[in-house]
Amino acid sequence: MEYGVSGVDVPERIGVYAVERELGAGGMGTVYLARSRGGRSVAVKVARPELAADPHFRARFGAEVAAARRVGGFHTAQVVDADPEAPAPWLATAYIPGPTLAALLGAEGPMGEERLRQLGAALAEALAAIHGCGLVHRDLKPSNIIMAPDGPRVLDFGIARAMESSRLTSTGVAFGTPGFLAPEQAQGEEVGGAADVFALGAVLVAAAGGSAFGGGTPMGLMYRAVHEPADLSAVPAGLWPVLASCLAKDPAQRPTPERLLDLLAPDPTAYSPTVYAPAVAVPRQPAEPVPVHQAPTETAPARPGPEQAGGGPVFTAADVRSAVLIDAGGVLLESDTRSLHFGWDRISAVDHTAEPRKHLMVTVRLHDGTAHQQLVHARRTSRLKEWLEDLPLILDCFR
Repeated sequence: MEYGVSGVDVPERIGVYAVERELGAGGMGTVYLARSRGGRSVAVKVARPELAADPHFRARFGAEVAAARRVGGFHTAQVVDADPEAPAPWLATAYIPGPTLAALLGAEGPMGEERLRQLGAALAEALAAIHGCGLVHRDLKPSNIIMAPDGPRVLDFGIARAMESSRLTSTGVAFGTPGFLAPEQAQGEEVGGAADVFALGAVLVAAAGGSAFGGGTPMGLMYRAVHEPADLSAVPAGLWPVLASCLAKDPAQRPTPERLLDLLAPDPTAYSPTVYAPAVAVPRQPAEPVPVHQAPTETAPARPGPEQAGGGPVFTAADVRSAVLIDAGGVLLESDTRSLHFGWDRISAVDHTAEPRKHLMVTVRLHDGTAHQQLVHARRTSRLKEWLEDLPLILDCFR
């Protein structure tokens, strides 16, 4: 059964959990508030149908969930159950009431230095617990952090790598959210725990009211993350050295989560990392709530995401300067100098060819007779091969 993917069919039960209502939908699928037989609240995440049909996703999902269930610590949402073999694979975590960090900042505004230190120390503890179980979060950002009454909680650790392994959701693209992606992620290189530390630094810049790499298109954000220094102008001066080290281009130069705890909370008698006291009471249901357990990955924040455009599989090919994104909404061609989006009603054909030096050329032909091209560098022959295999499958979904 395609549990609630369309937002219409809410199941009565998932596994042994009685479903109360839908909380939201994100990159993985649909999230429900449910209760165990003993009455405990859980958030159940159910995979989208195209993910469920992808053997790459299923294999990775099972392995990552097994590791995620070992993660403890003060600042994570505990994984309590999962069924990777179900027709629609699902994962249940403890339900954590409270707004996301993104919603809290929207309601209260930027944090001062003391609260930034508390937030950073709590997130460092969470990363230490996650990394200690052999996991890398890969998509830490304000919408993946719940500001619970007893302290910040990190969501969706262990899920990002399973999503990354799916070739129908983000084939050949750096998985994560531009603006929080580490340089090695943006360039499609091997990712370790240092990438999460980079994201933590970008989260704290956002919590201070800034943006580490400005705004604009995803490609622009990724390019600046790789090539330009982070903008720390909104950050209190006392935190500049710490955040500059978190946002170092070289992963080897970033501090470990344990070292971050020493830098952010040097006196353990003066700080209790599990206590969170917001300066202004935040309503549980803001006027435009961000779903508590919704943490979608944004691959193209400058335009409506795949779920908003009607769902379905997504093809993305990207390098640090250019990108091609194809989904139910049409085709996006993006580079440092332009961003063109064409709906399917305007498109007569989409052609693609392999070009020298591991490049993919995508040509969008419109009904008015014009054609628009985008060249993307794959960096590896294996990645170019995947693009060439997957692109026809995605195009067939929308023709």
